[in-house]
Amino acid sequence: MIENDQDGLHHLIEKELASDEKILKPDFSQKAGREMLAIYLQTKFKQLVKFDSLAHNPIFADVKGDFIQNFAQRLVSNPQKRIMIGITGESASGKSTLCKAISNVIKSFQMPVSILATDNYFNDISDLIAKYGSFDNLRDNGYDVDSPASFQLDVLKRDLQLLASGKNIYAPEYLPNGTGISVPNSKLITSNKIIIVEGMATMYDNIKDIFDVKVYVETDIETRKERFLHRAFTERNQDFNNAKKHWDYILVAGEKYIKPSKQYADLVLNGNSNMEYFCQLLEYLHTITNNYEN
Repeated sequence: MIENDQDGLHHLIEKELASDEKILKPDFSQKAGREMLAIYLQTKFKQLVKFDSLAHNPIFADVKGDFIQNFAQRLVSNPQKRIMIGITGESASGKSTLCKAISNVIKSFQMPVSILATDNYFNDISDLIAKYGSFDNLRDNGYDVDSPASFQLDVLKRDLQLLASGKNIYAPEYLPNGTGISVPNSKLITSNKIIIVEGMATMYDNIKDIFDVKVYVETDIETRKERFLHRAFTERNQDFNNAKKHWDYILVAGEKYIKPSKQYADLVLNGNSNMEYFCQLLEYLHTITNNYEN
């Protein structure tokens, strides 16, 4: 059935490219041209969501009613600003996979894109880990690693504002080796036209207000648990007891800190959906908004 969905999209893309009913390319340097694009984009996006709703495993679980109108208006009123996309969701929901898929598709269109992971903005807790002997001991003694207080949110907000205004940054890098070390000003992030920011902290406090597109990835608990434990064993060399303890922790933390951010999302996406199908949706959206009469 997924193959039928993809075949259907492929047919729609070919039909769009072959169509004789194309509009003249607007002059995007003029407000009137951008307004024409905004109207066209709204119409085509609604068609895309309707197509997806008929798929075997739709990617769009929910779309905020005024999202596309507000986003289109932003493109009209402030075309020079970087397009900031924030992606969040509970642990093992598929945030990173979705982020990579979006990035790969954007790159295939020869469009510049930057990616920033908010996990790099964890506080430096190396002193605490040294005191308790290990990260797991620190967690077991009550350290709430996923709470907003565990992130350098002031630094994250400053960096996102700089990126949005066109300035490059040097982001911190949190070392994933169990030491709890955060290296400041470590990773160069270029302010490209499209900037994707992924991680639980994207919707914390007033960070969320920086994004033009707010995405929440939702996946059922059993799938998330399977992904999480597989990752714990194969990528992080955790033993079963520690992995299970951390899974129990993130279930509680997710309910407390991450799930509430779903209400702010412009798009709620299905983390179980087929990523090849999702990439074709993005390709179709690009095609219908860049296919003009010569």
